[in-house]
Amino acid sequence: MTDAKGAGAMPSAGTSTSLAAADQAEKISSDIRDVFGINGKVSVTGPGVSECGKDPDKYFQIFHPWNFIPKSPEKLGGVMERLKKELPTHGWKVVEYGPDGSNNKNVRIVADNDEKRHSVKIWHYAKQKPPKLNLMVVSGCYQVPDGEKVYRF
Repeated sequence: MTDAKGAGAMPSAGTSTSLAAADQAEKISSDIRDVFGINGKVSVTGPGVSECGKDPDKYFQIFHPWNFIPKSPEKLGGVMERLKKELPTHGWKVVEYGPDGSNNKNVRIVADNDEKRHSVKIWHYAKQKPPKLNLMVVSGCYQVPDGEKVYRF
């Protein structure tokens, strides 16, 4: 996300309550899932709230980890190339793509969506039994509305 002030600074995601921001992260995860174009099982993990380097009573970040296991493992073949091509048509900018540093050389995509103020990391674990995708959707730094507190879950 490109509006951060200085290297390593987290960009603003605007103003929101923790619950509304978590709903937004789940919607973004669902939208990314729709890009796969593959039937399968999605883990049932909800978003969480973390600090983002500012006053923890007023600012927070949302993270949403989840994974996807296809009905047919062979369907994951080529999915990362497809995501690399398709995510930009949905407002995402692929900022990293290629094998990670593991012995298995799992393919990883990192993409940012400046409009939605979220990033996603997607790993393809092709050699695991069963093969799967792991995803982590993270927001920029939200500020709670005046008079509200950060609700942590």
